[in-house]
Amino acid sequence: MNAELDAIAQKMVADGKGILAADESTSTIKKRFDAIGVESTEDNRRDYREMMFRSDEAMRDYISGVILFDETIRQKAKDGTPLVQLIQNAGSIPGIKVDAGAKPMAGFPGETITEGLDGLAGRLKEYYDLGARFAKWRGVIDIGAGIPTPGAVAANAHALARYAALCQEANIVPIVEPEVLMDGDHGIERCYEVTDYVLKVVFDELYAQRVRLEGIVLKPNMIVPGKKARTQASIEEVAEKTVRVLKSHVPSTVPGIAFLSGGQSDQDATAHLDAMVKLGNLPWKLTYSYGRALQAAPQKAWAGKAENVAAAQAAFTHRARMNSLAALGQWSAEQEAKKAA
Repeated sequence: MNAELDAIAQKMVADGKGILAADESTSTIKKRFDAIGVESTEDNRRDYREMMFRSDEAMRDYISGVILFDETIRQKAKDGTPLVQLIQNAGSIPGIKVDAGAKPMAGFPGETITEGLDGLAGRLKEYYDLGARFAKWRGVIDIGAGIPTPGAVAANAHALARYAALCQEANIVPIVEPEVLMDGDHGIERCYEVTDYVLKVVFDELYAQRVRLEGIVLKPNMIVPGKKARTQASIEEVAEKTVRVLKSHVPSTVPGIAFLSGGQSDQDATAHLDAMVKLGNLPWKLTYSYGRALQAAPQKAWAGKAENVAAAQAAFTHRARMNSLAALGQWSAEQEAKKAA
């Protein structure tokens, strides 16, 4: 079992490949569709995701795995092929979001706890049978006046570790995602300080819950200032601080780190990853697990119209290719300027 988990985790962070986060909840994808004037029906959601999963070059060459939502893992393409099979046919690994979302945490105003542990063992078995070989659980840590508190960080870290242990028991690789949000007006030093603390607590909990680190993928935030901060940071500063905090807390036994984009622009998310890889001397693989930063361009190009599928696939392939280059430390602004053929 351990060898199988380790092999899947290694495949998830294969050189030049990253993870497509297509696990938007029904309410989140509705917001995305509202922005492009598309009604969020089950068929439209399926057509949109099928468009990406049939992007042959992107899926085959740049995407190692796809995180799915519960609805999507059960859906079939227009021609009756299960969407999971489209992903597998491209040589990519199907995954599943298993948390039930971040909810207000009792006794901790302004902070949340991610729910979904009840009944998770049974759900994981079902998802394995549906084809999922990895899972995702997101702990959300906000920065604000007097927060985060040690109590909220500890509760979220414990939930992440219990989820990870349950996944490994079910022969599913857990993506461990402690996200320190980039909302707010805090500076980069405050993001560093909070992330430093959060990662320490998370890894302490992973050890305590006997999670096998060789069979996980970490999905952290980058060290960036809040969106409303007066001073934004250079690409080099973000890269240096992010690598420094990770080296402080992430053991070399972890096979790879797949960053979330967290609301950064497409190009910032790509440039930051590239700068980190170029620093070199890293004990683990660095790659991407982007949602919006891979999907914003194809979503806009698609706009819910069948005649736009080819243009949307070209936009998706271009973004995936740029992030693949970044994961190899080979991206440049000149490459970015070369639009998808």
